[in-house]
Amino acid sequence: MASVVIISGSPSASARAGILVAHAEVELRRAGHRVHTIAVRDLPTVALLSEDVDHPEIRAALDLVACADGLVVASPVYRAAYSGLVKSLLDLLPSGVLESIAVLPLANGGTQGHIVAIDFALLPLLRALGADDVLPGHFVLDRMIAAPEEGGFVRPLAAVALNETLSEFARLMAATRLPVALTG
Repeated sequence: MASVVIISGSPSASARAGILVAHAEVELRRAGHRVHTIAVRDLPTVALLSEDVDHPEIRAALDLVACADGLVVASPVYRAAYSGLVKSLLDLLPSGVLESIAVLPLANGGTQGHIVAIDFALLPLLRALGADDVLPGHFVLDRMIAAPEEGGFVRPLAAVALNETLSEFARLMAATRLPVALTG
């Protein structure tokens, strides 16, 4: 199956965005995909913020993205903008790197008004990086993600909608993978 990279802008694994990422990981693996998650919070801060693309951990993250069949960019929404963690890593990607890679923006936030972060902030950035096979994105209200003290899961109604989006993402990955040229 496909190789999927998830860029997680979650401040912690137990934050609602982290729970959303964990759900996506499980569902994509269940569908047979190889999934690697880059938790931007775990990358070396100085190397990330100084744009040290030669730092081994930063280089490894960038190489993972460049070699992926699919990319999920997951972020909590704060004040109608995606996470600065996500932006700091995406800014290091070379222009055009997302051409022929299926891309799914995934976000969560406190109100429906936060959905604009996908349309007016995240999608334009992804397109500037060459994303031509990008889904409109999927937004989940925070109240549809049970907090860690409640068990930390995506509530059933939201899970059904998210799983359908992940299935659509898988179909897009299959359609965008370039066929191997036969020589002879």
